[in-house]
Amino acid sequence: MDNASFLDLLRQHRAIAVIRASELALGIAQAQAAAAGGLRLIEITWDSASPAHLVDKLRQQLPHCTIGVGTALSIADLDAAVAAGAQFCFCPHTDLELIQQAQTVQIPIVPGALTPNEIVAAWQAGAAAVKVFPISAVGGVSYIRSLQGPLAHIPLVPTGGVTVENATEMVQAGAIAVGLSTSLFPKAAVAEQNWAAITTLATQLGDNLAKIHCLEAEVGG
Repeated sequence: MDNASFLDLLRQHRAIAVIRASELALGIAQAQAAAAGGLRLIEITWDSASPAHLVDKLRQQLPHCTIGVGTALSIADLDAAVAAGAQFCFCPHTDLELIQQAQTVQIPIVPGALTPNEIVAAWQAGAAAVKVFPISAVGGVSYIRSLQGPLAHIPLVPTGGVTVENATEMVQAGAIAVGLSTSLFPKAAVAEQNWAAITTLATQLGDNLAKIHCLEAEVGG
């Protein structure tokens, strides 16, 4: 997938379900619950249990979803993820060699950054988009809004503090998409294997974000 196609997916779906699974079976169940609620972008963190196996399984079981990885820290992580079938890659940091390798193997990469200087450096290095992390530590929605003046041309994906409740505000403030983990997969629901509760949250998230598309269509029309 090239960067342009990936950005189209981000604009269309707006939300990425971020799964950090302690067991393979739990990761599969979480992804299935999110997909049942209408989410189509699913990220498996590379510090999950058997992440390569999990990516491979989800590519087979959820062909209507786009499956990527997160928390990739090295070229070895990236190469293993690509071999497993990952379709995009998120990182918590910006590593120029990692971005270059992603371009070589043709997978969209979204490195993590925080300050304007870091965001611009990641973008200029060839990132498909830039992950603003942890967004909750620097003002949340207001920080994304503040970046729009000088950096509106850079697609931003805030994570680390995005919730089902504030996801819409993040996108309205200028984010191309958002990544959600704990808010979408509450620890209690996962521990109890209450997948219906997670599906309900995913549906709520999708409904909230769909309102943005309706408003955009009204403005465009």
